[in-house]
Amino acid sequence: MRTLVTGHQGYIGATLCPILSNAGMEVVGLDTGYFEECVFYGSPANPRNIKKDIRDVAPEDLEGIDGIVHLAALSNDPLGDLKNGWTEDINHHGTMRLAEMAKTAGVKRFVYASSCSMYGTSGIEGAVDESAPLNPLTSYAVSKVRCEEGLSRLADDTFSPAYMRNATAFGLSERVRLDIVVNNLTAWAVTTKKIRIMSDGSPWRPLVHIEDISKAALALLEAPREKMHDQAFNIGLNSENFRVREIAEIVADVVPGCELEITGEAGADQRSYRVSFDKFDTTFPDANMGRTVRSGVEELYKAYTSEKMSYADFDGPRYIRLKQLQKLLDEQNLDGDLRWA
Repeated sequence: MRTLVTGHQGYIGATLCPILSNAGMEVVGLDTGYFEECVFYGSPANPRNIKKDIRDVAPEDLEGIDGIVHLAALSNDPLGDLKNGWTEDINHHGTMRLAEMAKTAGVKRFVYASSCSMYGTSGIEGAVDESAPLNPLTSYAVSKVRCEEGLSRLADDTFSPAYMRNATAFGLSERVRLDIVVNNLTAWAVTTKKIRIMSDGSPWRPLVHIEDISKAALALLEAPREKMHDQAFNIGLNSENFRVREIAEIVADVVPGCELEITGEAGADQRSYRVSFDKFDTTFPDANMGRTVRSGVEELYKAYTSEKMSYADFDGPRYIRLKQLQKLLDEQNLDGDLRWA
């Protein structure tokens, strides 16, 4: 199977590409290169690369591709907040254009990296499943809802999309991000010996290791069509739903000499949701997912320490997506539409 991974030079892409290759797939990467230099350690896997903005993909770029795993996007709300319209332009319109080009080129399978954040504040007692009402509270989450709706309209006998509603990602990558909760709290603990939670720590967050996201993507690419066609799947483990303060407590337990403070001064985060992952687990029992938050914190602690990560490293643009984009804008390498100048 010849598979295109968009955003292959990103945090998840660096882990996904080797997993697909090891499964016998021919992997092609497509990435505009915002984060090409944001390497934490080693030499990330480098499949054949199409350097192109997803907003500019043409059908000829996709000739001979059997399946796509679409990761490329502005990855959180602070990025979109730099300028109104960026998230809509790249995440929504860029995704739909890519999907339309893929369908024209004869790509049969399209695995879309969606998000559990679309559940917002669920208002439901217990864990929500894929049938729960969607309540996106941010432009990022809204873009995910719109993309799922648009991809579903394209689905037919020749084009099969599936929607991975990923829990909040964590874990070690050669292109690690430190602006997501588990990775961030562990970096605070290692570089400052302190963890400070400004909220009351009460909101629920479902969490998933990037290796498990990658295994789920592989399962959806390889599955019989009837098991995945035009379906949403929550991606994660039922055991890995935690309150934010519980995540901090795990980090404090793993990192020696670390001080934990929960101030509560910012109040409770509006986003709070527990998620059921039963559907994916039942449909794909052989996906072999199982990485826990504790195991992720342990691997991050070991890597941060081994690479002698300093607070200056942690606070710089290499591992913070917002700061890297701002750096490229300040240096006038990107224009006002996030295109290369």
